[in-house]
Amino acid sequence: MDTIVNDLATKQCRPCEGGMPPLSPSEIAILMDQLEGWEFSDKFIAKTYNFNNYYQTMAFVNTIAWISHREDHHPDITVSYNKCRVEYTTHAIDGLSENDFICAAKIDTLFKI
Repeated sequence: MDTIVNDLATKQCRPCEGGMPPLSPSEIAILMDQLEGWEFSDKFIAKTYNFNNYYQTMAFVNTIAWISHREDHHPDITVSYNKCRVEYTTHAIDGLSENDFICAAKIDTLFKI
């Protein structure tokens, strides 16, 4: 699995202005198999990360902000003291794109370092 996740994590997001269809259920299933611990729900993927304290949680959130800026693809984030829930969807197409999975894989690599 690490090789597959690393493959996704090394890709770059492509601009998505709409006009393209969201991923099909079979495409979503293939990409979900390449992520660990992410859940799929209709039009988004999500994962909750747990931390020891607020400082670690906020450091993680700031790193997500940096990745989001670099990829120009931004998640919805819910933050609490020692938890962070990250949700990805591609609003321009009202569903999931490969960009969602690329960013999810990039975030997961933070825990492999």
